Amino acid sequence: VQLQASGGGLVEPGESLRLSCTVSGKIVGIRARGWYRQTPGKERELVADMSAGGSTNYRDSVKGRFTISRDIAKNTLYLQMNSLKPEDTAVYYCNVRCILTNYWGQGTQVTVSS
Repeated sequence: VQLQASGGGLVEPGESLRLSCTVSGKIVGIRARGWYRQTPGKERELVADMSAGGSTNYRDSVKGRFTISRDIAKNTLYLQMNSLKPEDTAVYYCNVRCILTNYWGQGTQVTVSS
């Protein structure tokens, strides 16, 4: 199983980015798919996730700006990030949480700066 994340970059405040995470390999027992982020010296934090049933959950600071979605046919998870702020700067990781284990992508850097 591999999770390949992409789409990060350097943008100015107020701009948008869309992160993608393509999953290869078969995964059973999925509980949720999500995006996390981490900055130096801080713990990895949940940004948004989507349960196996399709319900979504966002951290308060990104509500109304970020949208998590999934393309089943492409086996790809997305994070649309609008109105980006400097405090959104972090390495973003995609995650698939299963009954017995977690799978992580390699991380993609998002930098929001003027």
